[in-house]
Amino acid sequence: MKVLEFQGPRDEDYLWSTFKGALDSRVPMERALEPFVQAIETHSHAWMPDVVEGKRRRKFARAALWKSLEEERHDRGAALGLYRSTVPALDMTVRTWFPPLTPELDVTIKVKPLSLFAEQEHSRRFVDLVHVWATHYVVEHAVAHCSDDAELADFPDFGRDEKTARRDGFDQIYELFWLNVFGPKLVETVGRERMLSTPAWRVEALPNGAVLLVLWPTPTDFASDAARELQARAHVHLRPDLDYATVLRALHERSAALAPIEPRFAPELAPLLSRVVDATPSHLRSRAIRDFNAWRPPAPEEWLPAEAALPPDVSDREAALAHYRLQAEYLVALLHAEVPSVFAATPESLSDIDFQLWREDFPSRHLAQSLQERALPALGAYLGEVLVRHLGGQWIPRQNLEEAQVRVGSRNWLPFARARRYLESRQALLDFSLSGLFHAAARHRT
Repeated sequence: MKVLEFQGPRDEDYLWSTFKGALDSRVPMERALEPFVQAIETHSHAWMPDVVEGKRRRKFARAALWKSLEEERHDRGAALGLYRSTVPALDMTVRTWFPPLTPELDVTIKVKPLSLFAEQEHSRRFVDLVHVWATHYVVEHAVAHCSDDAELADFPDFGRDEKTARRDGFDQIYELFWLNVFGPKLVETVGRERMLSTPAWRVEALPNGAVLLVLWPTPTDFASDAARELQARAHVHLRPDLDYATVLRALHERSAALAPIEPRFAPELAPLLSRVVDATPSHLRSRAIRDFNAWRPPAPEEWLPAEAALPPDVSDREAALAHYRLQAEYLVALLHAEVPSVFAATPESLSDIDFQLWREDFPSRHLAQSLQERALPALGAYLGEVLVRHLGGQWIPRQNLEEAQVRVGSRNWLPFARARRYLESRQALLDFSLSGLFHAAARHRT
């Protein structure tokens, strides 16, 4: 049974929610989780799960859910996943914890596209679902919000070091989100009257002492000026120690960081940079586009003018060329699974290699000795072979690999020297890309 992959090759924003509520471990699990399941069946609607996954995948039904929890149960709890096989995509994790740990229902929901919740009906149903849960399971804190903005807010650490964040948890209101449930302890800390008078679209006291607070009707409006102003007013209302102008400025900065930016990459860089941007987490993508719009790689220095070319110094030229071809084939063997185009040895395959090595941060994942002894010769030889095949280049072999040249027009290019700089760091894979040197050689071949 297939499920819709939530994380595709291009990350995108989604509705994200986290809920942790007290669980009564004295009653059978099915009885304790009845309100939880009933709320999903009644209110999830468009994003209703149709697959349950524990030890194996099953079609969503109560019996399948209970069976999966039973199979996954261990001494301290159980966990399973709920998914969908069609759009909208759902990635929902359900965990239950039992003594000696604090009995708890721990749920994380991810639904995309976020635009689904631009419709007030879908947003209202989501609020109603959380309302049911928060009524039956006393929470310390629960939220739902745009995932990208939550990332920029640094949830759940909010700028604290990990040790402090784990120790203190949500002991005060560090941030407000589209949907918030404040547990009884936090309500009393802030003050019930103050909490219930918060300027927001919906504020409701729950029977168990918690308060549900929804800032505006839909989560998709979070970055608008009106939504940010309301968010700042509500936050400062609950935290009078905060400065409104400072809070609002930080929120506007987050909105600006997420605002779409049109790519304006140099044409020869676009095939590589477009994929780098697509592989960048969506909350950082606009910043990456802005930076790459302004970025230009250093002009290649790995070349010699014809009059300064180093002559061949090998005793057997054909053996040297065969060695280069063998090294290039080693790169094909190394990368063919991840980069199928490597077989073709084309300019496009150079761009594919650049992206793949950047994506896996190749220089950091391998020992320096391995990079120098194996990767450098293979990359340099492969680059040289592409120059020969597609630009009419001619090898000038040298005993010292980094002095080996490929003559294209009036310049002698140094592919192995380029490979050395290329492997210095992840950023170097872009600054000194293989495709970048190829395009430079193509521009200067006449």
